[in-house]
Amino acid sequence: MSNPGKILLVDDEPGIRQSTQAYLEYSGDFEVKVASNANQAWELIEKNIPDLVISDIMMPEVDGYQFLQKLREHAKYKTLPVVFLTARGMTSDRIRGYQSGCDAYLSKPFDPEELEAIIKSLLERRQVSIQSSSEATKLEEIAQEIRELKAQIVQQPHLVTTPPPLKIELTPREQSVLDLVAEGLMNKEIAVRLNTSVRNVEKYVSRLFGKTGTNSRTELVRFSLKHGLTN
Repeated sequence: MSNPGKILLVDDEPGIRQSTQAYLEYSGDFEVKVASNANQAWELIEKNIPDLVISDIMMPEVDGYQFLQKLREHAKYKTLPVVFLTARGMTSDRIRGYQSGCDAYLSKPFDPEELEAIIKSLLERRQVSIQSSSEATKLEEIAQEIRELKAQIVQQPHLVTTPPPLKIELTPREQSVLDLVAEGLMNKEIAVRLNTSVRNVEKYVSRLFGKTGTNSRTELVRFSLKHGLTN
């Protein structure tokens, strides 16, 4: 990991807090903050959201299950990875933990190497999820821009000018891809519509950028509508 993963460790046993924090921070992969109870942990989370929470279950005042439930009920922390550490190793306890929404469950005494492996796996999975969500949002924004652009041109037909003398030759497949891009479809949707691979669609879109001298889908659609390459 390029930046240390931010970990919050919640446990009422000082020895567990100190030894686990020292082990995880030794490699430099993690930055660990500690809390002795759930209320203190909640205050820390509200100040600075961690990448992952490690929590004991048997704690005074608010136990791990109640703490986890509070996290899952809050939209901002709903997907925050949580690992339970507990002396309660019965199958029924583990089932309850997973049903409550924890991502992993380790019984005390635990192997710190196993805990480290679990943390790295959960953080990598979380990063992929965040990136996928960000990309999906960006693609939807592009699709919305294209829809708004087409609506604007329909409402103001004077924006469309006569195609210039320059003739752009498109293959039938390039034309099909261009028409679908102009509809606001993303590469995956175009691939399904044309019964081809996403990689092939990416190749055709890249060719369209080159032939039209554009650098984005919105520019491509604007250029194509303006010069009569698509409807």
